Amino acid sequence: MSDLIGYYVHHQGDGHRQRALEIASAAPERFVLLGTGLTGSTPGVASVDLDDDRPDADDAFSSRDDAPARPDALHYAPYHHPGVRARAARFADWIARTSPALVVIDVSVEMAMLARLCSTPVVYVRLSGDRSDPAHLDAFRGAAALLAPFHENLDSLAPDWVRQKTHYVAPRDASGRRQGSGVLVVHGRGGPPLDGARLAEAAAMTPDRPWTGIGPITSPPVLPPNLQLRGWIESVAEEMDKVEIVVGAAGDGLVNAVIAAGKPFICLPEPRAYGEQVTKADALARAGAAIMLDHWPEASRWPAILQDSLALRACDRQAVTGEGLKAAGDWLLGLVSDMRGRT
Repeated sequence: MSDLIGYYVHHQGDGHRQRALEIASAAPERFVLLGTGLTGSTPGVASVDLDDDRPDADDAFSSRDDAPARPDALHYAPYHHPGVRARAARFADWIARTSPALVVIDVSVEMAMLARLCSTPVVYVRLSGDRSDPAHLDAFRGAAALLAPFHENLDSLAPDWVRQKTHYVAPRDASGRRQGSGVLVVHGRGGPPLDGARLAEAAAMTPDRPWTGIGPITSPPVLPPNLQLRGWIESVAEEMDKVEIVVGAAGDGLVNAVIAAGKPFICLPEPRAYGEQVTKADALARAGAAIMLDHWPEASRWPAILQDSLALRACDRQAVTGEGLKAAGDWLLGLVSDMRGRT
């Protein structure tokens, strides 16, 4: 067994990669990231690029195939897909060559099962949503431990034995140094672009507030003077320093950044497998850490919604903070040491 920790990075959106890099920052020389499209995007951390396993290049990855038969322990196992074959072979070859101490899976039940079949301990990253299906439960059973990148108070829909096996790592509270004004609208890469026309209409309803949109957003017919579109920004946290309110979906990366920044959050969850974002947004709303909207509202409603977000209590946001994701890296290193002590 080597000192290396492999970290499998799923390729829907960009949150998995960002989370992996933050966790790996605890000891960059000990981690190797494995996934599709990682070349040149893992600064300071080694990576292995894996073949694309999507049904086609335009698929955002629905995680389900149309195979006529599939065991309950798998979600995605299409027949005759060269990318799936090459991906599995390269992943297994890396394990055979390096003998990692463990592999973190973020996320894929198939890759978790493959790592376990390759005689390697697995730490499975748990996401929100209803993951009580047989495939997820088998992946959880087969893992040495589970890692949840959120506060335990936001956990839901999980059996007691899954919770007991889970190590929770919530974002660190960094709100004391963050001041700003205006509204930041963040849109991720996991789905279609945000409708720039609707964003422009919302901004026009509050001309006294500056608005900034980052991420994939279509060009509006008319750009109001208080709205600027910045495109893709690598560090969302830096943009949050400049604003008072954040609007966005319920992806883990954005949610953790907003909680850490201590900003009022207006959350519009996007459709994801297993109800991941809806479940997370609902938990944030119940905790008083966000306002949840099930769809983009009419422009006339935005002034009141912004005011409602400012009424959210800072203490409720702070109640779901923790040590920060780097602490997950320290925990993984400690887990490896414990495993060595038992062998």
